[in-house]
Amino acid sequence: MRYKRLGDLPLAGKRVLIREDFNVPIKDGSVTSNARIRAALPTIQHCIREQAAVIVMSHLGRPELESFDPKLSLRPVAAELSAMLGMQVDLISDWRKHLDTQPGAVVMIENVRFEKGEAANDGELGEAYARLCDVFVMDAFATAHRAQASTHAVAQFAKEACAGPLLSSEIDVLSGTLEDPQRPLVAIFGGSKVSTKLKTLHSLAEIADTIVFGGGIANTFLLAAGKSIGRSLAEPQLTHVAASIAARSSVFEHVDVMTGVELNDQAASRLCLTDSVGENDIIGDIGPESARRVAELVHNAGTVIWNGPVGVFEIDQFGEGTRLIAEAIAQSPAFSIAGGGDTIAAIEKYNIEDKISYISTGGGAFLEFLEGRSLPALEVLDLNA
Repeated sequence: MRYKRLGDLPLAGKRVLIREDFNVPIKDGSVTSNARIRAALPTIQHCIREQAAVIVMSHLGRPELESFDPKLSLRPVAAELSAMLGMQVDLISDWRKHLDTQPGAVVMIENVRFEKGEAANDGELGEAYARLCDVFVMDAFATAHRAQASTHAVAQFAKEACAGPLLSSEIDVLSGTLEDPQRPLVAIFGGSKVSTKLKTLHSLAEIADTIVFGGGIANTFLLAAGKSIGRSLAEPQLTHVAASIAARSSVFEHVDVMTGVELNDQAASRLCLTDSVGENDIIGDIGPESARRVAELVHNAGTVIWNGPVGVFEIDQFGEGTRLIAEAIAQSPAFSIAGGGDTIAAIEKYNIEDKISYISTGGGAFLEFLEGRSLPALEVLDLNA
């Protein structure tokens, strides 16, 4: 696929509309993690240096009925971006009526999901976005798997449309890794359900040398191997799928797990071999010997793909497995790619951001790319289409 890139275009004096993914956590009116904003800074700063008039747009959360919700306003995000850029970034709510910006300045329009027709990829809304700019820049990899007005329709109507550096780098890194990975390739996948990552798991079975599962996904594989999992989260109806994947790929076999009667801050954790999980036990984490063996795999890997913690890492007594594996990835000489919201939260918790080779901003888009599926927001930029 060929598409224009931001660096290919002259920007001086032009109005540049950038679609970013600033769907960040907010508490008490302040951004609590600015990782996604930080990832987009090079794109915005490039446009500022080139003396473009910059307009940034993003979604935040899931407002009901595509209407204004003060709790999901981008005002805290605009304030955070102002601080990070060292310049004022005004939030424009009535952008259809009035939007004034100057070369070298940045403004942000209000949450795109407040607009009726955003989710439906409405052409009239896309055209209204396109009228704001001379150049549309799609830079939000995390939303590239969705055909929506601010990611897809706008590109159809814009005078020029291109991929931003963040989107381009995601595609370049992920494509290169999948097409020609350094071996062995170890894939570590957590999550609650096999069903939500089914296509990804089938794809990984074709390319990974070893797959390590965690969370509810691992429990389904334990069931498929004839192990008892007590009251743990699993999908018994998909054990045949798990067995099929295990039969045609190298799936890591857990030897021990951490269990509890409940999974909460007050719960006591208990070490169990995978052959001795009680009927009232709930698996909350992999065990220390399993974690040690995974760490050894990671140390000897050429490439590591990580999506999802292997336990309930938010609760410390069920987070040791995720911590040990995260630290092993950080210390490994392997090229490492990590993606997904919970994965990034774990990376931040264990303070290893600068020790992961590449942190993808995508969640669903990251998984769909691993599956080999086309991304609508990238397809619309295709010069060959």
